[in-house]
Formats: sequence, structure tokens, C-alpha cells
Amino acid sequence: MAVQINPSILSADFSRLADEAKAVEGADWLHVDVMDNHFVPNLTLGMPIVESLSRATDTPLDLHLMIEDPDRWAPQYVEAGAGSITFHAEAAAAPVRLAREIRAKGARAAMALKPATPIEQYEDILAELDMVLIMTVEPGFGGQAFLDVMLPKIRRTRELIAKHGLDMWLQVDGGVSASTIERCAEAGADVFVAGSAVYGAADPAAAVRTLREQAGVAIAAAPWACDH
Repeated sequence: MAVQINPSILSADFSRLADEAKAVEGADWLHVDVMDNHFVPNLTLGMPIVESLSRATDTPLDLHLMIEDPDRWAPQYVEAGAGSITFHAEAAAAPVRLAREIRAKGARAAMALKPATPIEQYEDILAELDMVLIMTVEPGFGGQAFLDVMLPKIRRTRELIAKHGLDMWLQVDGGVSASTIERCAEAGADVFVAGSAVYGAADPAAAVRTLREQAGVAIAAAPWACDH
């Protein structure tokens, strides 16, 4: 089971994003949070910045759309250069149609769930997705403390993926650090978004390598991975 580390530029220096993207070139994806100040109480970057980032780095962009009406905007972000688009289950009007449209445009389609949103009600549409994102903080701001109460939800999501024999990724986002990543991996996650744990380090690239190693060791010993 391949571990993926996706540094979040929400914790980077916005005045020098191209340089910050280069600082983590050993990462698997560059995680980009798009917030509209409606779906979440924060406003970040939009389409022009995504287009610029896609030209400034060879690391593929993993976009997390924390916006209203992703059905309208998500396909346009694929055209802007995103390699993976995550929309929120709570915001999408037609998640299956949206996932298919994202895939048809050549990107991976993913769905995120806020902490209070159960995974079980989406069991029947998991096959339409390339990834599920379990939020381990309330979306909207970086630097929040990891919510341990999300670990059972990560486990249940991994169990559903196994139940249906799906080849999909399970991502966690929020408070992921050297002190929490092993618990997430043991519970079933294999893709990890890390913001301040990477960009707050003296050497961001080294932080990525350390987190990947920690997660890899935890996954290798995890019962869910040993069954594969």
C-alpha cells in the first residue's frame, strides 16, 4: 500500500507560492485549499492562483474545494490544471454526476466529509470515486488540533472500501503531524495532508520524507493492510 504525503499550501507563505511549491518537490501531490467564505468561514485562493501554480510546479495539484456549488466550479478547476478534485458531500447537489464529469475531464474525483457527516450514507456511490477525504478537523482553517474522535470513522471507511473491493485512496486532512500520522495510518488512511507539520519545519522536504516513513511503518503493521 503506497503512502502519499500531500503538503498543504494553506500553511505556506502566500507571497512566494512558487518557491514554497518547489520546497516540497519530493511530495506526491501539492494540496490546495480553495475556500469561498460561504461554505467555510475563510477566503483563500481561486482559479488564477491555481492556474499559476500548475505552471510553476511539476508536483500535481490536489484541490480541496470548500465552496458552495462545486457542481458548477469543479470542472473548471480541472481545466485550470488540477490533477485531483475533492468536493464536499455536504455541498454537492449531484455527487455522482459531478464525479463522472471530473473524471471525464481527466482528473481524479474525490469526495470530502466534514467531521459530523457519516460515511455510511454514501456507501452506494463509493465506486464512483477515486478517493474519500475524511476531515479530521472542522474545515476552514489550518493549524487546528487533530480530532481523535474521527479515527473510528476512518476505520469504517476503510472497511467499506474493502467490503466492495474498491481500488481507491483514503485521505485524511487536519492536524496531521509526526504525533498523529501513525494513528491515522493504523486506522486505514493512506494519503495524508500535512500543512504546518511540513511548512513549519526548518526543512519541508525532510519533513515530507519523515512523515512518509512513519506512515509506511504504521501501515505495514496495520491489520487492514495485512489483509491485502
